[in-house]
Amino acid sequence: MRKNWQWLILIVTAGLVLIAVMQSKGAYNEAAPKVGFKAPEFQLKGIDGRSYSLSALNGRPVLINFWASWCGPCREEAPDLVRLYAKYNDQIEFYGVNATSDDTLEGALSFVQQFQLSFPVLLDREGSVAKQYRIQGYPVTYFVDGKGKIVKIHQGIVSPESLEQTIVQTIRDSARDA
Repeated sequence: MRKNWQWLILIVTAGLVLIAVMQSKGAYNEAAPKVGFKAPEFQLKGIDGRSYSLSALNGRPVLINFWASWCGPCREEAPDLVRLYAKYNDQIEFYGVNATSDDTLEGALSFVQQFQLSFPVLLDREGSVAKQYRIQGYPVTYFVDGKGKIVKIHQGIVSPESLEQTIVQTIRDSARDA
């Protein structure tokens, strides 16, 4: 019985030390981006060589889709994003953020070509934006209104109907708040 208590104390102590280390490195100091709060600002290079940021959108709403070329659900969702961008690109921007730190540039370029992505594709080579947005898996889609506030977050693949409804709602919210 005494040995069980010693193991329990050892495990609890190790857990507390791990939490303290993670807090000192900032792992728990910042909350994940949430609906109703400002989207974290970022600046990334696109595959076209241009620089993109949220602040450069000047009040335009944006859909930010985090993806990787090896991600099956990302492949399934890509045609819907292409179709909806063609339909709504005059009202909302799309940023496709490739997890280049967990992917390859060749894989990303092949994906873009295969699915004929016409919206800006940004390369998160260091994984810094994925870290800012606390991305745990792919795809993840953030909807940000014209004031830079997160209005919806979709984790995982989204049905085409739900994706379009959220795009339309983000556009409406942005027009109303302008």
